[in-house]
Amino acid sequence: MKNELPKNYVPALRFSWLTKIYDPVVKLTTRESLFKKRLVDKSELQSGMRVLDIACGSGTLALLIKQHYPDVEVIGIDGDRNILEIAKSKSDKARVQFNQGFATDLPYADEHFDRVFSTLFFHHLCDKDKKVVFSEAYRVLSIDGVLYIADWGKPNSLIMRFTFYIVQFLDGFKNTRANVEGRLPKLIQGAGFSHVEVSESIDTVLGTISIICAKK
Repeated sequence: MKNELPKNYVPALRFSWLTKIYDPVVKLTTRESLFKKRLVDKSELQSGMRVLDIACGSGTLALLIKQHYPDVEVIGIDGDRNILEIAKSKSDKARVQFNQGFATDLPYADEHFDRVFSTLFFHHLCDKDKKVVFSEAYRVLSIDGVLYIADWGKPNSLIMRFTFYIVQFLDGFKNTRANVEGRLPKLIQGAGFSHVEVSESIDTVLGTISIICAKK
């Protein structure tokens, strides 16, 4: 698999030079600790399970999962080698594996993982690529596997809608339209998932984050 970044690749904070401050920015603007803890709490992980974190970024969620479930195998994948260096610098003793690769072509066998996670990633993608990644997540999940997503969703109020314009300006109105219209669950269902639920919505200074659980 080729690891070169495609020409249209956009770093997590839009500009590569901002990658080094990714952690404090996300922590400050998204209530990261809260929504990632919620994901881990909902995951019902058991010893020996395999977990994949798609677009793992700086590894915060993958490391949190490993901290709570040390007997679970955790792998994070991201296309940006710079942010992966940050993740790897945190994981020396955590036994979390970080791979460079792209969510549209996951380098893993069918039904390899029991749980797949992804946070604040899908709003970077056009609808076509969203569908491809949801299909890839479905492919690598075990028969009774579950997909957990935390990403921008339909705003809970006019204030949340207004503040989300900042995200849309940075990440693109086209890419974020499905998020703000609350269409991610329907796109996930289109990939074959049998039960899709928005289990919680969390308001932040930049908009509303939806936590979505999807069973294969």
